[in-house]
Amino acid sequence: MRLDRFLSNFPEFSRLDARLLLAAGRVRVDGQSVTDGRFEVREFNRVELDDRLLQAGKAARYFMLHKPSGHVSATEHPEHPTVLDLLNEPDKHELHLGGRLDLTTTGLLLITNDGLWSRRLTLPGSKQPKVYYVETEQPIGAEYADTFASGLYFAYEDLTTLPAQLEILGTRSARLTLHEGRYHQVKRMFGHFRNRVVRLHRERIGPLTLDPHLQPGDYRPLTAEEVAYF
Repeated sequence: MRLDRFLSNFPEFSRLDARLLLAAGRVRVDGQSVTDGRFEVREFNRVELDDRLLQAGKAARYFMLHKPSGHVSATEHPEHPTVLDLLNEPDKHELHLGGRLDLTTTGLLLITNDGLWSRRLTLPGSKQPKVYYVETEQPIGAEYADTFASGLYFAYEDLTTLPAQLEILGTRSARLTLHEGRYHQVKRMFGHFRNRVVRLHRERIGPLTLDPHLQPGDYRPLTAEEVAYF
């Protein structure tokens, strides 16, 4: 919300009052004087007028979770435990997921209460590379890499996937880098060759790699540097 509108939401301040208060330098956001009414105020900002606290600002929270198999990527579910059940944090209902993983897929999952941050992470236009370790039922042929690099047509969505990079690691294992997140995309891509994915593990999103010290079900806060990646 714009700062001038934020101020005018208080019944004692009109739009004119808000502009005058700003022009006089009496409004501080996170300890800094702000005179521009177009400044965007978020729920995480501390806003003060002279010695009066208008908004305390709540803490922005960012977590990296090593998602185990069997937990659903949702805040609540009638049948399965959710990834939020793994967190020992207050006010968990305020948290949401920055992207999702299938029920049986493991690996890096991000959880936050910052909607703007998670939208930057998940918007299709962001094209953050997502790196997966894949194991399959049948051998992986060299032709997979060429097909994935050219893009696959998904009839249900009537679209062709963005070029993806496949690094074959073994007879039935590979590392796949995607630049989008279509529904069951990895499984559908290998399904093009009638090869079933038996293990899928997300290792990285953009520059952020799953902490190797986290065991399945463990989590930790992101560092300030990691939050700034997105």
